[in-house]
Amino acid sequence: MIVRRLQQSDSRHSVSRRALLGGFVSAGSALALGGCTGLGATGARYDASSLSADPTVLVTTTRKPVGGGRTKPWFGPERATSMTVARARLVAPDESRLSLASVGLGDWRLDRIEPVSADSGDLAAQAGAGDVLIYVHGFKQTFETAVLDAAHLSDGIRFRGRTMVFSWPSKAGFFDYAYDRDSAMWSRDDFERVLSALVSAPSGGRVNIVAHSMGTMLTLESLRQLYARYGDTVTGRIGAVVFAAPDIDMDVFSSAIQRIGPLAGKITVIAATNDRALALSGQIAGGMTRVGAAEKAAIARLGVRVVDASQEGWGIINHDLFLSNAEVQRVIRRSIDGTTA
Repeated sequence: MIVRRLQQSDSRHSVSRRALLGGFVSAGSALALGGCTGLGATGARYDASSLSADPTVLVTTTRKPVGGGRTKPWFGPERATSMTVARARLVAPDESRLSLASVGLGDWRLDRIEPVSADSGDLAAQAGAGDVLIYVHGFKQTFETAVLDAAHLSDGIRFRGRTMVFSWPSKAGFFDYAYDRDSAMWSRDDFERVLSALVSAPSGGRVNIVAHSMGTMLTLESLRQLYARYGDTVTGRIGAVVFAAPDIDMDVFSSAIQRIGPLAGKITVIAATNDRALALSGQIAGGMTRVGAAEKAAIARLGVRVVDASQEGWGIINHDLFLSNAEVQRVIRRSIDGTTA
C-alpha cells in the first residue's frame, strides 16, 4: 500500500490497526452491510476456519533471515540467496465473552517461526492433501504484517484448508516503491517454483491465490511462467485467483492474461475507482491507470471477472478492503467455492 500505515505497537496490550478495523466493522455492521450496493450480499454463513483450530501459517519467503529466522523480526527487507520454507505459529484472538475479541477488537499475534526446509519440493508434504490458500502481500509490508494479514484473510473468509503466505523482500518504507517493485519481480521465479511444487503433487487439492496490490504483478508473472511450463494441464489444480486492488498497468495486465490461457478464467479483480493509494501509484508510473483503480467495464473487456467495490469502503484510502470489508471477503469466499463472484 502506498499510503503510510498507522504505526503498530509491539506491546501485546495495544490494539492493532487490523483489530481496530474489525472493531469498526463489527460495531457498525448494520450500517456498513446495509449500505452495500455493488457486491450483492447472499446472507451465506460459513463454518469456522481451519486456522482457528490450528493457528499455523505455512511460510515461503525470499527475504533474508534475521538471526536464523528464529527471533523477531525473523526475516528482514533484504533479498536472500535462497528461499526459506517455515511454519509461523500464531496466537488466535481470545474469543471469551468478556475479551476484546468479543467486541471485534481482538487480534492475531505471531508467536514464533519454525524453519522446516530450504526446498520448495517439501511444500506438498507440508501443505497436505486439502486445498491451499496462498496470500501474496503488496507494497510496504514487513514479514510480520504479511503473515498477520494472511491470518486475517483466511479466518475472515473461513477458509477450510492450509493457509500459506509468500513474502517477498519489502523495505516497508513510504519512499521505497522502486525497491519493492524490483524485489517483487525478482521473486517471481521462486513463487513459480512454489506453485509448481503444489500443482504437481499427485495428492494435493486446489491452489487458491489472493494477491494484493503490488503482489498481483508478481503473481501474474509467476502464473505466466507456470502456464508456459505445464500448459492447460495445470488448469484443474488452480482454484480461484483473486487480485485485490491490483497495482499493475492496464496494458501490462492485458498482455499477461493473454499468455495464461484458461487460467485467465480463474481471475477475479476487486477494483475501486476511489482507491487513493493506486491513484498515487498511477502518478508515479507516469499517469498510467492501475487495474485496481480502473472502471469496471474497462477491466471486464479483458475477459476477467470484476467486482466494483468503490461503494464499499468507509475510509479515505480504500486500498485494503479485502481485509476490512465483510462483503468483499464474501466475494473472495464465493470465488474459492466456485460460485459467481
